[in-house]
Amino acid sequence: MVVGVKMKKLVVLTGAGISAESGLKTFRDMGGLWEQYDVTEVASPEAWRKNPELVMRFYNERRKVLFEATPNAGHMALAALQEHFEVTVITQNVDDLHEQAGSKSVVHLHGELRKAQSTVDSRLVYTLKNWELKMGDLCEKGSQLRPYIVWFGEPVPNMSMAAELAKQADIFAVIGTSLNVYPAAGLLDCISRDVRVYLIDPNMLPVSARKNFTFIKEYASVGVSLMAKELIDALNGF
Repeated sequence: MVVGVKMKKLVVLTGAGISAESGLKTFRDMGGLWEQYDVTEVASPEAWRKNPELVMRFYNERRKVLFEATPNAGHMALAALQEHFEVTVITQNVDDLHEQAGSKSVVHLHGELRKAQSTVDSRLVYTLKNWELKMGDLCEKGSQLRPYIVWFGEPVPNMSMAAELAKQADIFAVIGTSLNVYPAAGLLDCISRDVRVYLIDPNMLPVSARKNFTFIKEYASVGVSLMAKELIDALNGF
């Protein structure tokens, strides 16, 4: 990093694919979580009202895996880019592997698995010390705690912030997401037309033609390092 030179803003949208290599199952890939669970039974306000024990068990299972997981090379490479760029990660993931890797600016769109919130006051959010959240665990107002997750049918509180960050991007990257989940997929519509966009995913993504797209058909552990090398080489004039 050159002292006194304003760093370019690199805004990154990440999805389940970047954490899959750390052992966290994706929802939509073959063998993913949606093949084991009906979304309406575990990830909606209706599910919570109908069967909170099942919902709690589902997220406890995921949280237990997260407590044993570690960041992979993709997470680490993004964190390392902070030496050269002003990096903001906008993630659809509910894990904290970006933070564990050292990323300092992370916006969670869909909540955080290591946290719980009050069922009577959504402003009351608590960091969990272990993987298990139980019926009978109460907030300071005496109400049951629920997973700090944005469920289907609920508003996405950080979406407006994410859209503003996308508008400010000098470079934008999409890593490990199918771009099928809205409103997050709509962030591509927020960036300027002249902004370079990197798409890192082993599968083809449903994007319209755009001259500034660079597609890296690799998993995150490889693809992010390739992107980082290209960006740093460009900074150094290579």
